[in-house]
Amino acid sequence: MPLHLWSVLLLGLGLLALAQSGPPLRTLAEKRGLQIGAAVEPNLLLQDPEYARVLAREFNLLVAENVMKWGALQTARGQFNFGAADLLVDFAQKNQMAIRGHTLVWHQQLPRWIYDRFTPAEMEAILHQHIQTVVGRYRGKIAYWDVANEVIGDDARPRTTPFDVLPDYLEKAFRYARAADPKAKLFYNDYGAEGLGPKSDAIYALLKSLKEKGVPLDGVGFQAHLDLNFSPEAARMAENLERFARLGLEIHITEMDVRLSGPGSRAERLRKQAQIYQEVLQVCLRQPRCKVFTLWGVSDAYSWRAASEPLIFDADYQPKPAYFALQRTLQQP
Repeated sequence: MPLHLWSVLLLGLGLLALAQSGPPLRTLAEKRGLQIGAAVEPNLLLQDPEYARVLAREFNLLVAENVMKWGALQTARGQFNFGAADLLVDFAQKNQMAIRGHTLVWHQQLPRWIYDRFTPAEMEAILHQHIQTVVGRYRGKIAYWDVANEVIGDDARPRTTPFDVLPDYLEKAFRYARAADPKAKLFYNDYGAEGLGPKSDAIYALLKSLKEKGVPLDGVGFQAHLDLNFSPEAARMAENLERFARLGLEIHITEMDVRLSGPGSRAERLRKQAQIYQEVLQVCLRQPRCKVFTLWGVSDAYSWRAASEPLIFDADYQPKPAYFALQRTLQQP
């Protein structure tokens, strides 16, 4: 047999072995009452068939990595482009996947026009129109919305945004989202707050204040962009999640990845990466209010941190030790 045919055969056997390596993560997660998700770029669904196959096989939730951000949807004031977002929603529905909308209010990836000088009344109208239009379009189709993203900075203080001209923009954003789709669950999402510390303290205080004001806030998302130095136990992650749960909030891990860079052999780093994925999932499974565990991508090939190989599938869609660690953890009683 010619060498190139052997290569094709071996590749096929490799994919078959992957398919037979155990139940897909989504099957195992569903048995535990958990949704397991991945961030998605819709153009890859068209360009890379294997990307779409792995996504549909392994995950029961997807989140828009970029195409539902303000700058992607409304590049010119009052002019919306929903083509890529619609493609993502269609794919999810065809593959029985829940959807997370990301994100309605963020200080980044905004269109240039939003930085013009607006009065409070003008900004309120802009915010209302955007949320009403976007959330309303997908009413009944999107399970979760990241209404507000990364409002608290690394210094544990509120970030500066163009929306600041409207002092209560955050409260209004949640109320507008609730009105546009009463059944969607509304979330605050942030990074660097997985454990106890000044930033998570500030987020806790903010969300507690919103709840006390009657703002329709349903949950909090912890992004979990981590590296090999992270320890859920040392960070007191379980204790941190518990205090947010006591506010009556649903808990989601929303954007997890673990950078592979650092000292040690590649094999050692892969084992450490797998251990961190496993330990974070275990914290989630032990917290009754933790309902979603989402990775920020599918394959290392397309990760925003591609050089550090942070995901559970390598660039060729082969499962890494982290994949099997998640699989084993979900199979445990």
